Amino acid sequence: MSSLSLIEGKRNLHHDITLITTISAALGLALLLGFVAVRLRLPALVGYLVAGVLIGPATPGFVADIELSQQLAEIGVILLMFGVGLHFSMADLMSVRRIAIVGALAQIAVATALGASVAGYWGWSLGASVVFGLSLSVASTVVLLRGLEARGLLDSINGRIAVGWLVVEDIVMVLALVVLPPLAGWLGGNGGDVAEGDLLATVLSTLGKVAIFVALMLVVGRRLFPWFLWKIARTGSRELFSLCVIATAMGIAFSAAEVFGVSFALGAFFAGSVLRESSLSHRAADESLPLRDAFAVLFFVSVGMLFDPRMLVEEPLRVLAVLAIIVLGKTLAAFALVLLFRYPLNTALTVSASLAQIGEFSFILAGLGASLGLLSVEGQNLILAGALFSIAINPLLFNAVEPLQRWIRSRSRLARAMERPADPLAELPETVDARTLTGHALLVGYGRVGSRIGRQLEEYGISLVVAEQNREIVEQLRRSGIPAVSGDAAEPEVLIQAHVARARILVVAIPDVIRARKMVEIARMLKPDIETVVRAHSDEEAALLRKDKVGNVLMGEHELAMSMTRRVLERFWEDEPGERTA
Repeated sequence: MSSLSLIEGKRNLHHDITLITTISAALGLALLLGFVAVRLRLPALVGYLVAGVLIGPATPGFVADIELSQQLAEIGVILLMFGVGLHFSMADLMSVRRIAIVGALAQIAVATALGASVAGYWGWSLGASVVFGLSLSVASTVVLLRGLEARGLLDSINGRIAVGWLVVEDIVMVLALVVLPPLAGWLGGNGGDVAEGDLLATVLSTLGKVAIFVALMLVVGRRLFPWFLWKIARTGSRELFSLCVIATAMGIAFSAAEVFGVSFALGAFFAGSVLRESSLSHRAADESLPLRDAFAVLFFVSVGMLFDPRMLVEEPLRVLAVLAIIVLGKTLAAFALVLLFRYPLNTALTVSASLAQIGEFSFILAGLGASLGLLSVEGQNLILAGALFSIAINPLLFNAVEPLQRWIRSRSRLARAMERPADPLAELPETVDARTLTGHALLVGYGRVGSRIGRQLEEYGISLVVAEQNREIVEQLRRSGIPAVSGDAAEPEVLIQAHVARARILVVAIPDVIRARKMVEIARMLKPDIETVVRAHSDEEAALLRKDKVGNVLMGEHELAMSMTRRVLERFWEDEPGERTA
């Protein structure tokens, strides 16, 4: 073999391992810098972002393949949204539709107006201003979900509102991606003007495709995919089951994008939602977890790779302006909107903190704007800078929720009054005679666990009062004749309105240990002899609650094991009555 052939073979070998090189460099450096960040008491994702900057084209040394990194990051988004769908039912989504739809649309309008106004002040064109504002209005799926999961909030009412809000944002951005190309010429970019009728037809066509996809998932997918998952599980092959889960997530996401024009993330979300109907959904979530975490890291690294650090030196004031729109403008808008819907201060702070960042859809919009001649390179870099820094400080905003909540309530009467301004749902209905509420059960939380408890108590004729943050659920309970109050039961006012001082027992069915401890403390202050039953998710949470002597602590896995053991023993006792007597 000639030397030329050997050289060509080496080149081909190097080309063939580009994917391996990119993954190895990204994960290895992310591990190292993530560890350093944690040791410095910073979020690990700060290290992941810095790792991306170091292996990106804007810094000297090794440069990873950006296109491959972006595709790997997209896989992470697909798997993450698939996992969310496995835990987030359509009933949960519909239960927050009022605040999620109106809130998301209003917040997008506010953020877009802020971004477009600032860009117009800088002298940018109308098209560049619109694309820039839209790019700053949509939050990152990965960052939001990682933040909620890390704090155990994904299954809470705050988490359901944030995720529902995000789903609406994704749908709006899908529509924006379709509408921008025909409008590019009118906005000053590449392409000719489009007739008003053609634009309307395009929008209606997009909405029709999205509606058809959702309908197929809810009607056909809800029956077909859980059935197929069961068929695979019955083979007894673990690797085949894992393959089925991943193939379903990727296949539906890809089909949704190619056939219906829906984003990968939205398609994967609905894929998880339909598989949730299967009793194997928890196993499916566990099987996809390792891949989800690994590819989520690649997402953060890919964000860092796109950032040019020279922007901080050349345009520091503009970077600060973009960051202010994302972190302050969007946060304050979401905060005010949630309070306007009369949700508690804790919900307003949590939802606004989770949305105070931008991510993958921002990059897609910026790239489309650049390809249409609407957005300059400077605009893209500013969006990337805003994404990088907003993602980095987002965990700090989450950590500031509780201290900020205490500070606001301790210093501002107005802030305390904002949560409950003449709210009819914050008090028991007038049809309920408070004098008859003696010895009742006070149930906090009416979600998947709480609703089952409530129905059982009703069947046994036990007097019940529900405290729930989801206002839609409170309205439904009242229509069905169950006394309910809206608000955060970790606040004394809510427990007082639910007449905790006359209750016989307090049942805390929400998956939030910190707030559960506060509820028990307030309840015992108002009624020292009240019995309490509290839900825990893990042995660590159960040990913490028992250490604080909050009363009866029940954990799902433990109670399931006890029930199964009791059923087995009953079976043995039926067969061997002598053993039972002994």
